[in-house]
Amino acid sequence: MVFGQDSIVVKKDPRLDVLSAKQAQINKRTSLVTSSGMIKGFRLQVVSTTNRDVALRTKADLLSRYPEHKAYLLFQSPYFKVRFGNFLKREDAEKMRKLLNKQYPQGVFVVEDGIDYTLKDDEEL
Repeated sequence: MVFGQDSIVVKKDPRLDVLSAKQAQINKRTSLVTSSGMIKGFRLQVVSTTNRDVALRTKADLLSRYPEHKAYLLFQSPYFKVRFGNFLKREDAEKMRKLLNKQYPQGVFVVEDGIDYTLKDDEEL
């Protein structure tokens, strides 16, 4: 009797690798979507105030300085909050935060939020 001669050969269809890679990509994308259908990302909270006029002026100032970005006014009683940008990565939000801190010395904070962003089919996450 010779030991070690027994072996098992498994032949699998190579399409299974393609299928499992595709499912992994779908799972990764699904984990980035909130229950409301928005993408999980980051925004900058520039101001939180009870004064609506201050919030509106801040939003208008942001839009005039940075027309390529969006600004959002939220009301969470009793505060009006101005949030800025749609950042997929925290690092990108941090870069912009450092820039905005010079213009808004009261403090700009990175917050997790649902963002306006459309994932492209071939985009790497």
